[in-house]
Amino acid sequence: MKSITVMFFILSATLFLGTCKYIFDLKRPGVYPPKQVLKKRVAALAGGGGICLLIAFILSYF
Repeated sequence: MKSITVMFFILSATLFLGTCKYIFDLKRPGVYPPKQVLKKRVAALAGGGGICLLIAFILSYF
């Protein structure tokens, strides 16, 4: 059970790092893909990271 919890923590950290990368890409002018696509990717990665982090916290209490 401990290894699954650690896996979810690592997965959530990876997703949050990807979120940060796309947020920094949003700040640059003239970036490809368009900003609307980047905003959708940021939302998807942040949501996935939040869900994985929540699952990891729940599993860590068991």
